[in-house]
Amino acid sequence: FQRPDDAVIRGYDHQTEADFAQSGQFFSNYEPLPQAGARDMVEDIIRFEQFTPPMQQLIRRAAATLRPAFYVSTAHPRMVDGKPTKNPRYLQTRTDLLDPRSEYLAEMGARLFRRLPAGTPVLNPVNAILPGRRNNPAGKGLRPLAVYGPVHYQELPELFADFIASLTGKSPSTTGAGSEGALTKSPFNALLPIHDLGDALLGLVESGMPVFGTAAGHIGRKYRVEHDISILIPEVWSRMHLHEREPEWLLDHGCLESVRDITSDGRLIPASRLGYRITADFVQRFCGRVLSDPLSVFPEDMLRPEKQSMEDFIAGVDHIVEGQQKAARYYFEDGSADQAIPPLRALLHILVHGQWQGCGMKDPAFRQLFDRTAIMSSDWYAARKEAAAARDAAHRARCQSNIRAALQSPGLPPAFRSILQQRLV
Repeated sequence: FQRPDDAVIRGYDHQTEADFAQSGQFFSNYEPLPQAGARDMVEDIIRFEQFTPPMQQLIRRAAATLRPAFYVSTAHPRMVDGKPTKNPRYLQTRTDLLDPRSEYLAEMGARLFRRLPAGTPVLNPVNAILPGRRNNPAGKGLRPLAVYGPVHYQELPELFADFIASLTGKSPSTTGAGSEGALTKSPFNALLPIHDLGDALLGLVESGMPVFGTAAGHIGRKYRVEHDISILIPEVWSRMHLHEREPEWLLDHGCLESVRDITSDGRLIPASRLGYRITADFVQRFCGRVLSDPLSVFPEDMLRPEKQSMEDFIAGVDHIVEGQQKAARYYFEDGSADQAIPPLRALLHILVHGQWQGCGMKDPAFRQLFDRTAIMSSDWYAARKEAAAARDAAHRARCQSNIRAALQSPGLPPAFRSILQQRLV
């Protein structure tokens, strides 16, 4: 369900204009334009020719026929209170279904390169996690949240402090800042959110994959970037060697820098919650593989948003810390903190109370709880695996019992009986 923000600019979004020209489309928040408007649009030659050919053909068809009486243009979202809505949508058909030849060639290329036999599936494992985060500067009724640079790496404690809060800036598709995020889907989930957090943490621990967050919306008060950074970074990442994506390598080569705590008016501002951010060396080395002059796209005050406004930066960090504390407190109020796996339980204590067994966020004893070797050799992790194995064995036994009972049915069709017997093996 795409929101083509830039398609309002005629000729800019080729894919969206091509999609709109197809029949059987589903549109939301687009203005139904009358046929007479299509004729006027065609006669406005200069502006009409700014559209791509597929969109021009659609408008010409609308102008030349009597039915349907209305058509939809990418440049004309629905008018709300006299202004175009900022939340136009359309249901996009998957591009691999529209262009199966390209999908086939990509799969065959990977198969031939890896020398995989015809019967072996071509697996494309995930080898990068780049979640986007929406940021906003201070505004009417909005606290600043644009303290993140273009890309941040966070170790697991800081990352899951962010995940617990799921803070977000104002988005055109939501009712307000803070109303969008992974854990806002809990009303649709039969499990408590604490279990989702635990599963997500263990998935990252077991895979050993680092997480790099990318910026959308704003970077500081000065730069409005919409989704451009979040769209650009995968292009950069796909041109990096696997070892160049490792945080240790990036730190050793000056491509990441830690965000340090700040003291302001005698008060400690825990800016280190933001983790590590990319540097000018990262931009020059890696963004230069996509952009001809990368440092003009990522200037110094974009990489370090506090240089735009230290006041906004401090207010934004305060907003994050308070949001994390507020979100973490809910897990104690509903009692689910007691069901958290040990690393998360300790993190929740620190976010709410400022300490866990006398340790703060930076203490080695606390951070050791998130170490992969420590987790996978712990008693609680072993007990978790044993419980999972026992449940799997019980489920398998129950399925076998159900199949044997079904095989005793006298009227069972032979074909179905054969299938059940195969499953019983």
